[in-house]
Amino acid sequence: MRYPRIIAHRCGGALAPENSLAGLHLAARLGCRGVEFDAMLSADGVPVLIHDETLERTTCLAGRVATTSLAELAGADAGLRHHPAFAGEPLPSLRQALSTCQQLGLWANVEIKPSAGFEAETGCAVASIAADFGNLMLSSFSVEALSAAARTMPAVPRALLLDADRPGLARVVRDLDVVGLHLSTDMATELSMNEIRPMGLAVAVYTVNRRQEADYLFALGVAAVFTDRPDLWSVGEM
Repeated sequence: MRYPRIIAHRCGGALAPENSLAGLHLAARLGCRGVEFDAMLSADGVPVLIHDETLERTTCLAGRVATTSLAELAGADAGLRHHPAFAGEPLPSLRQALSTCQQLGLWANVEIKPSAGFEAETGCAVASIAADFGNLMLSSFSVEALSAAARTMPAVPRALLLDADRPGLARVVRDLDVVGLHLSTDMATELSMNEIRPMGLAVAVYTVNRRQEADYLFALGVAAVFTDRPDLWSVGEM
């Protein structure tokens, strides 16, 4: 799979409310070709865009995402905590976000972000919706979620997220049949790239907010970086 080089983290990076439609529109206006966002299940099993298992940090609501219905989540203000200019920004469903990406011509990396205990259910639900769209991939830290996604919709490409060394990595990526590895910045070293290269996987790195660091990673052979600052690159560089 060919990655866009610069991928806006959580829709629009630091420039818009995270995991929001406003972020997607901003990323497109900046010239981004790719975006990343998180998908978690509501109480009624519908994937919505949110990173935390609880609602307080990014919305006007309180409580756990897993015990809040889609109807309640749809009424949340997901913009005010970022900036008053975004007051009233809704918390979108995964289907709404992917429809918006399709309209804007954005490639999407959907991170499967299960609440604790809902790994397989989240992988299945996200993959089922993703199959209705093109120009995307799925990723997750959860092997169980990725396995469920693969069983549900094997044709949708997948990547494994890593923030620490994983024993038996070659076997894990083979069993999951992933096309990429998404590494934290501290894992993306010349040594790790030399170890990964024989696996034939694309490597993307999160979260890179300095151009100098991105240039170093591209020189190592990294395919893409996730960034909170897509405004640091010009349209032609993305």
